[in-house]
Amino acid sequence: MELIKKLIKKFCTREFILYILFGIFTTIVNIGSFYIMTNYIHLEENLSNVISTIIAVLLAYFTNRKLVFNSQAISFNEKLNEFSKFILGRVTTMIIEFIGFSLLFDILHIQELISKTIITIFVIILNFFISKFFAFKN
Repeated sequence: MELIKKLIKKFCTREFILYILFGIFTTIVNIGSFYIMTNYIHLEENLSNVISTIIAVLLAYFTNRKLVFNSQAISFNEKLNEFSKFILGRVTTMIIEFIGFSLLFDILHIQELISKTIITIFVIILNFFISKFFAFKN
């Protein structure tokens, strides 16, 4: 029981809670913009998916930059460096997600929703550490 309390104290920081809250918000924007583009603007689904993903990643960058990790970057070059690292991290985890899902679903034959959930949780945690220690490192 004491170990669980220590782990909760260590990981339930303000930073991590904000990361999760803004992640939920970003997910809602991603799905919502996809829905609007496909059902009201009548864009093709794959194009809508690409646009909604770009919107979500940009929203994640700006919320993570200032509101979660409190970036101190001031100059254009510092901000560009952070943005490049953030995008590189997201591209890396997208590849990991693709490979991980294929491994779980296609090779290990774990049900698709369970596979997607497992790999998504792993990617969320990995994105947090990439953002904290790579992209927005002070």
